[in-house]
Amino acid sequence: MMTGQLLFSAEKIKSLIEINTKLNSNYAEPDKVLVYILESAMCLVECESSSILLLNREGSALHFAVALGPKGAEAKDVPVDTNSIAGWVIANNQSVIVDDVPADTRFNRGVQDKTNYITKNMIATPIRIGNDCIGVIELINKVDGKKFTEDDVSILELVGIQAGNAYRNSHFYINTRESIDALQDSVSQGKDFHAFIAKSPIILDTIKVIEEASKVNSSVLILGESGVGKELFAEQLHLKSPRREKPFVRVSCAALSPSILESELFGHVKGAYTNAINAQKGRFEVADGGTLFLDEIGEMPLELQAKLLRVIQERKFEKVGSSETVSVDVRIIAATNRDLESMIQAGKFRADLYYRLNVLPLNIPPLRQRKDDIEPLAYFFLQKYSSETKKPFVDFSPPAIKALYSYPWPGNVRELENTIERACILGNPPYINLEDFRLNVSFPPVQGQEVDCMQNCVLESLSAEDKSLKNAVNEFKKRYVKAILEQNDWNQTKSAKVLGIQRTYVSKLLTELEIKKQM
Repeated sequence: MMTGQLLFSAEKIKSLIEINTKLNSNYAEPDKVLVYILESAMCLVECESSSILLLNREGSALHFAVALGPKGAEAKDVPVDTNSIAGWVIANNQSVIVDDVPADTRFNRGVQDKTNYITKNMIATPIRIGNDCIGVIELINKVDGKKFTEDDVSILELVGIQAGNAYRNSHFYINTRESIDALQDSVSQGKDFHAFIAKSPIILDTIKVIEEASKVNSSVLILGESGVGKELFAEQLHLKSPRREKPFVRVSCAALSPSILESELFGHVKGAYTNAINAQKGRFEVADGGTLFLDEIGEMPLELQAKLLRVIQERKFEKVGSSETVSVDVRIIAATNRDLESMIQAGKFRADLYYRLNVLPLNIPPLRQRKDDIEPLAYFFLQKYSSETKKPFVDFSPPAIKALYSYPWPGNVRELENTIERACILGNPPYINLEDFRLNVSFPPVQGQEVDCMQNCVLESLSAEDKSLKNAVNEFKKRYVKAILEQNDWNQTKSAKVLGIQRTYVSKLLTELEIKKQM
């Protein structure tokens, strides 16, 4: 009898060793690794169903990474609330045996209602990276109506440790490989171009637009907040175009005074002005046959805008101090974080130039609206600055990853890069921890104001004579739209983008809701 028990334990130990060997030989395919973990756990513990649930990057919900069993395929797409047994395991970072699942107060019926699979009993254990819980392994319904035992939990906890290590190693392998690929692409493109990293669907769709736009010579206007990487999109337009072997010339319209900017763009002849000791080619001539990138085009003085318009229309210009006409073949890509339509209304930007530049507009969303890009960018910067600081960082801690996704990144990709660089300088390997970021994670005052606005609306609507839902909704709509307008200096175009509606509808709301700017 004892021999049989020892033999059984030996078989399980052998299985655990085999699991460990398998997990450490296949970092490139994490989904296959997770499936293997579950299949092995089901064989060791003998149960009907199993699943691995991972916490999302914001830490607000769980999702099925893998689900095996009679209803595994149906369960895979069902979101799991943290107010559940799995959520309890994560919150308490400890294993649990539940002999009567339906009677347990922590049981959330969401998955069962969607799949009609009855959960009778279960065990669950944390998946950890270090001391931080990132997910849960669940084994459901012990075979033959038996109950799970403490020995089952011990086995599952060993599998959970292996799963955590495998997930961390696989995650690090994939992100490192992607960073290396990006660096190799950057090297192949030349030292004058940046590595381009994107995973979010919205940016991948933008790249498809760029691939089509690169086939023609029409002007492109890139719009987006400061720090979103507008210059990198301009580089991609050039690199994917037939002009890729010709110069890509950058000019910041905000960095130079009007007189110097004119000379920088169009060149000058000797003696054109006091310090013009020698003749100099302008950026248009240097970029001949290639692409000229005009960054911060909204800062260009009005007097130069007319000259730029002529170059776009006729491909001709005169150098400063010369009457001789120079012809060039240059594609223009312009970028700005300014609202050019409002500037036109204010008389600060030429409408005809705007329409010439805006043949192919590209709107680059802020980083907070493309969170799928945060992690690959963060790992790329980690590789870069780990090398520069000569510190062997290997990963971010789970709380640090959560912070990367939770923080709104008002400075966009530029702020993310600066934050990772700072963390590499101040942190200690092997992990970047939350405190290394030195982020100001407090909410902006405006958010509190919006909450107060909502609460006041509710209270006032309850005390109003007209307590209809329509009246309450209109009152809230009025205050909310007004708050957004105030945040954007009453700029209707910007406010419309924030609200996700057309600018004409904003104007309509101003009239309908009697929203007026206080003077």
